[in-house]
Amino acid sequence: MAVRCPLVEDSFSRLASQSNVYGLAALEGGEGPGGLLAAALKGKVIYFRYHDLRQRLRPVARELQFTYIPVDAEIVSIDSFPKSPPQRGLVVGITFIKDSGDKASPFLNIYCDYEPGSEYDLDSVAQSCLNLELQFTPFQLCHAEVCIGDKPETVFLLSGNDPSVHLYKENEGSHQFEEQPVQHLFPELQDLPSNVLWLDVCNIPGAGQRITAFGCQSGYVRVARVDQASRAVLQSWSIQQDGPISKVLVFPLPSELGAGTAQDGDAIAAQGYSVLVTSTIELSVVYRDVLTNGLGDQLILPASDQYDSVLCALVTDVDFDGAREILLGTYGQELLCYKYTGAAGNPPGEFRLLWTRRFPSPLLSMIYTDLTADGLCELAVVCLKGLHVLQHSLEPTARCILERLRVEAERRARRGVVVE
Repeated sequence: MAVRCPLVEDSFSRLASQSNVYGLAALEGGEGPGGLLAAALKGKVIYFRYHDLRQRLRPVARELQFTYIPVDAEIVSIDSFPKSPPQRGLVVGITFIKDSGDKASPFLNIYCDYEPGSEYDLDSVAQSCLNLELQFTPFQLCHAEVCIGDKPETVFLLSGNDPSVHLYKENEGSHQFEEQPVQHLFPELQDLPSNVLWLDVCNIPGAGQRITAFGCQSGYVRVARVDQASRAVLQSWSIQQDGPISKVLVFPLPSELGAGTAQDGDAIAAQGYSVLVTSTIELSVVYRDVLTNGLGDQLILPASDQYDSVLCALVTDVDFDGAREILLGTYGQELLCYKYTGAAGNPPGEFRLLWTRRFPSPLLSMIYTDLTADGLCELAVVCLKGLHVLQHSLEPTARCILERLRVEAERRARRGVVVE
């Protein structure tokens, strides 16, 4: 393992109290660089962004005052999304539990400002609250885009200890979010055997289909392929693992893996969609090419159980080679990066541990997003003690860009294209 982590720490922001695995959300939409919301358990939410100060970008973290969150509340989860076009506006959801003496009272607050010009103003959004009392203990709050008729719309999905997944959709007439039966839009989320700890919905571009995967507290994992127009579950697979599932993520492996393996000329299956499943007590695994193999082709991430529980994960390209790596964050304070090597054939490809990076406290959640609007994404990591933001090292990144430009110039020269 001679490869070094290509990321260097740019800033650290301390939180008022510790966060959890559901405590980080990216802010997208609007103008300018993106931002982050990091929620601490004791009712505080930090707004992080880069601010242009004297022609230099400076990291700024400040507390954002969201209304209707009592001082004695404990925040459970947070999520944010921009409304689907042609609608405008930023929506933020926060679940928390209020200590009411003899019992704990859970709530979901949904923030959205409908005043023209203030749709993306976070300070205004934080003051426009819909407060919903819950009859269950909340877990993960996430969002997914669905097509209702011919119009895209983004909805909240909230897992609870009932055990169910609850759906909240905006009512166009009243401009309020309301709970609606989840089976109307997500039939694959019915009949849950245990509390869902993580849910991932992957819409397949241009196909009118989605892949939904979730992992439960009992170790149960389900993956389903759904037609978005008819809401029909086309395929479904499940498996029982030994311990609680901390994360599930749907992603495509390198295209050559799925090429030629799909049955009946299934072009979607040929894209090689796979599912990462991380566990709190077991090795993390990838179920490869699920639309063709179901959950029958398992690849192990070696040594992923050697650094205490895996609490968070990402699948993204961090070395700019066009293939995605798997990042695992552990309670043992290590960030692990895995690289897929090999292609279709015998023996099949495998994941190998490419590099590790140690943090000063356990890793709870991660997001890879562009915070500086320069085309390069930053890695935001929430640990027990605060928010770390890592950036790509400039020199190797510049070398990579120059090499890509050289290759492109040679390609165009061979084709007789003049490069200006």
